[in-house]
Amino acid sequence: MVKSILFIDGENFLHKIEEVLKEEGVDKDKLDLSLIDLDKLFKEPLKGFEISRKIFYVSRLHFHPDTKKKSLELIKFQRKLRNNLVKQGFEFVIAGNVRAQKVGDKIVFREKGVDVKIGVDLVAFACDKKMDSAVLCSSDSDLQPAVAELKQRRVEIVYVGFETNPNKGLSYTTNRTILLRNPEVVEACPKGK
Repeated sequence: MVKSILFIDGENFLHKIEEVLKEEGVDKDKLDLSLIDLDKLFKEPLKGFEISRKIFYVSRLHFHPDTKKKSLELIKFQRKLRNNLVKQGFEFVIAGNVRAQKVGDKIVFREKGVDVKIGVDLVAFACDKKMDSAVLCSSDSDLQPAVAELKQRRVEIVYVGFETNPNKGLSYTTNRTILLRNPEVVEACPKGK
């Protein structure tokens, strides 16, 4: 049996979901994305894959004194998202950090480390022969060296992107591309907050 593992870059994924909702004219403030139904979203597009593990990667959030309210909202959202995804059988991996930086008079939050952890896991699982196929849901071009390494090791790598702005580089470098259609994305997002 082919062992397939689903790798999801959480911050990247949620940002793309928000892009789709905006393009479709859906008010994201009327949805609770922490309750997204990923099993429903991936059911049809990944039909034919026997997914043995599902891993959702996020960064560790830190409380920032200059943005108390926003910090608490994000931490609460991440906890609720974690609980929802664990119920759906996902491993919730916290890798890297979200750090606040002052840029002029604004505070900008930057995530670092998730793509590195995904890349390391992709290569390590391939080397340890823990998978025959990797399903990568990320639009981060920084993962292309890991993709090349998997292909060299004869591990099939499938890019799952969004019909709204797919990553062309990953489409060209992976063995196969599956795009999530906008209606599928909207359907997986629970209505009401």
